[in-house]
Amino acid sequence: MQGHRDGHGFLIPDEGQGDVYLSAQEMHSVMHGDRLRVRVVRFDKRGRPEGRVLEILERKKRPIIGRLLLESGIWLVAPEDKRFGQDILIPKNGIANATAGQVVAVELTEPPSLYSQPVGRVTEVLGEIDDPGMEIEIAVRKYDVPHAFSTDALAQAAKLPERLRAVDLKQRIDLRDVPLVTIDGEDARDFDDAVYCQPHKQGRGKNAFSGWRLLVAIADVSHYVKPGEALDLDAYERATSVYFPRRVIPMLPEKLSNGLCSLNPDVDRLSMVCDMLIDEDGQTQAYQFYPAVICSHARLTYTEVAAVLANTHGPEAAKRRDLVPHLLHLHEVYRALLANRQKRGAIDFETTETQIICDDNGRIEKIVPRTRNEAHRLIEEAMLAANVCAADFIAGNKHHALFRVHEGPTPEKRTALQAYLRALGLGLGLSDDPSPGEYQAIAHATKDRPDATQIHSMLLRSMQQAIYTSANSGHFGLAYSAYTHFTSPIRRYPDLLVHRVIKAMLGNKRYQLDASKMNVPVPPKRPGKGKPINPATASTELERWEVAGAHCSANERRADEASRDVEAWLKCRYMREHLGEEFAGTVSAVTSFGLFVQLDALYVEGLIHITELGGEYYRFDEVRQELRGERTGIRYATGARVQIQVSRVDLDGRKIDFRLVRDSDEARLVARAQRDKHGQQSRADSASKAAKAAKAAVKAVASPADEESAVAPTEALELLQRADRALKAERKQSRPSKASKAAKAGRARSKTVGAAAHPVKAARQAARQAAPAAEGARTRKRR
Repeated sequence: MQGHRDGHGFLIPDEGQGDVYLSAQEMHSVMHGDRLRVRVVRFDKRGRPEGRVLEILERKKRPIIGRLLLESGIWLVAPEDKRFGQDILIPKNGIANATAGQVVAVELTEPPSLYSQPVGRVTEVLGEIDDPGMEIEIAVRKYDVPHAFSTDALAQAAKLPERLRAVDLKQRIDLRDVPLVTIDGEDARDFDDAVYCQPHKQGRGKNAFSGWRLLVAIADVSHYVKPGEALDLDAYERATSVYFPRRVIPMLPEKLSNGLCSLNPDVDRLSMVCDMLIDEDGQTQAYQFYPAVICSHARLTYTEVAAVLANTHGPEAAKRRDLVPHLLHLHEVYRALLANRQKRGAIDFETTETQIICDDNGRIEKIVPRTRNEAHRLIEEAMLAANVCAADFIAGNKHHALFRVHEGPTPEKRTALQAYLRALGLGLGLSDDPSPGEYQAIAHATKDRPDATQIHSMLLRSMQQAIYTSANSGHFGLAYSAYTHFTSPIRRYPDLLVHRVIKAMLGNKRYQLDASKMNVPVPPKRPGKGKPINPATASTELERWEVAGAHCSANERRADEASRDVEAWLKCRYMREHLGEEFAGTVSAVTSFGLFVQLDALYVEGLIHITELGGEYYRFDEVRQELRGERTGIRYATGARVQIQVSRVDLDGRKIDFRLVRDSDEARLVARAQRDKHGQQSRADSASKAAKAAKAAVKAVASPADEESAVAPTEALELLQRADRALKAERKQSRPSKASKAAKAGRARSKTVGAAAHPVKAARQAARQAAPAAEGARTRKRR
C-alpha cells in the first residue's frame, strides 16, 4: 500500500496492470508500507478500480520518523513522511528523554484500526529539526537506507592489512611502471578507475592495425570482499553508495572505499584491467581482462586535464610535463570513440546539472551549474568502452550476470510521442519500431528551436528507466546490443558481481550466487511487466540472478529518492529566505494543475498553480503539453519565459509555490489578445445599445404612450445627440476600418429609423412634425 498526503492511498498489486484506489475511509486501519489483500468493488468513469481492504497481510516494521508534539496534554508524533496520513499517539511513559519539537524515531506498539489511531513509543531521539545534517538523518530513516555497518563487517574490515602483501601479488600482471592516472572531480574522495593510452600499430597490408591501446584499470574490490562474508552481506543490503550534499553513505567501510580500494597516487593497488585495442574509426578490435597491480602516477582533476588539452604550453601543462603526451593520446582515442558514438546513433542530450554548495552549517550557500568539459567526456567514453567489453565477454561465454538494460519506449509512450511530434508539425516522424538514431536525429534537428527543452524532455520521458537484469536486452540510449557496469565496484554492487563473474571465467569456472542473496524483500512490480520472482521460491540460477537484479535496481531508486528528498529540503529552506522576491525563470514542465518553473539565477524549481495564472479557465492539451486560456487564448508550454514571485514554501511537504508576475509587455499582449478575440462583439453590443436608445427616443417623441410620458422635442433631440456622441466615441476607440465603419453605420440606420439618413436628422424631422401636438397636450394638462 502506498499512502498519499491527501488521505487516500493506492494498492500496488503483485499481479495485474493498474493500481487500486483506496478511499480515505479505507485507509483508517492501514498505513503506508503495509501489505494488503484488497477486493475491487467498483470502477470510476475512467475505468480505474477502487478497492476495499479485506485483510492486512503484513505490517510495516521499520521505525517511523517524525516530530514529537504536545497538544492539549497529549503526546503525539507527526510523521515526516506525509504518506502515513495519521499521527501516532505516544503514552507519557513512551517518550523516552525526548522533548516537544524534537525529531524522533517511533516503533508502533498498537496498529491503527477503524476507530483508533496508532500508538507507539520513542526508540531514538535524533535531535532538533534545525541541527546541521538533520535532513540527512531523516532521509536515511525515511527511505530505509542502511546507514550503520554491522559489528561483524567493521571487525572484518579492521583485520584487513594496511598495505599490499606478497601473497596479494600472485598471478597478477605488474603494471606499476605504466603511467596510469586518475581523473576525477575536485571534491572526489575515492578513486576507483585509472586510465592510460598509447598509439599502437601492428601488421602489414590488409591485416595492418593502426590505432591506440587503451588501458582502464578498476580497483579490485572482489579481492577483499568475498561472497557470504559480513562485508559482502552489508554491501549487498545497501547495493549502492548514497550521495548527499556534504555527506556520503558508502557501500563499503571507509578502510576499503577510501583506503585499500582507492587508487591513490604513488601507492600500489590491486586492480582489474580492461586492455583494449581501438582503431581509428573508434571500433574496439580486441580486448582482454586480467588482474594486475598498478601504481597511479598522478591524481588529476577534470579542470586540470581540460586546461592541459586546451593549452599544452600553459602553466597546468608545465606542472605535468611528463604526462602531457599520454593525455594527448587519451584525447585522440576519445575523439575516435566519440565519432563512433555519433555514427551508431547513440542519444546524447545536452542537460544542465547543478551542484549544491553548502556552508559550515550544512545550509545552501549557492547552487551552481556543473559544467562538463572535454575531460569529463574523455573519461566517460573510456568507461563506456570498458563496460561494453565486459558485457561482450560475459555474453560471449554465455555466463549469467547482471546487464544494464535500457529499453526503448513502450507502445503507449511511443504513440503519445508520435502524436506530440505531429502536433508540432516538425516534419520528423517516429517509426513504429524506433531506433536510437531516430531520437538523436530529432534532438539534433531541434536543438536550436526555442522549444528545444520541451522537445528533448518529451523524448526522455518516452523512454523507460534503466535497470539491472539477467536478461540482456541491450541499451537503447547508448545504442549498444550488450552493456553492463564494470567500472565502479566501490560504490555499486552489480559492478562487484561482474568482477567476480569475469574472474571466474578467467579461471575457467562459473560464479554461483550464494543463498544469502535471496534473503531480500519481494521486489516491487514494474509497470507493464509480469509478476516479479519471489526470492524465497527462486530455484534456478537464472531466477536467482533476476532477484539480485531487481534488488539492486530497487535500492538504486531508493538512493535517488533519498538524495532528491534531502536536496528538496535544502532548497525549501534556502527559498524561505527569498519569500516575496521576484525572479525570472523557464517553464520546465506543464501539468493539468499548473506550471513547474526553474529559476535562472537560483536553479530552484517551484510550482505556479493553475489558479495563479489569471481569472480564466485553462485547458491542458496533453498532446502539445501546454495550457491554453479559453478567453484570451494565451498558451504556456515548456520553455516559456516567465516572471515569478516566491509566494509560499512548505518545508514539510518539500514544495515551493510561485505566483505569476506579469510585466508591462506581457500585460499589453494579454489585453491585445482579449481585444482581438472579443473586440468585435463589444463594438457590436455598444452600437446596438446606442441605436436602441435613439429608436426609443424617436418613438417617445413621435407616439408617446400617454400624456404623462410625452417628451419635449428639444429634450428628445438632446438625448439623441448624447447617444450619437457615445456611439462616435466607441467607434473612435475601436478604430475599425473604413469599410467596416460604413457597413456598421448602414446597419445601425436601418435598424433605428428605417431609410432615414441619420438618427439625429430623423429626430429633428419628427420633432418639427410633433411640436404642435405636444404643445396642445401640455396646454390641456395645465387646464
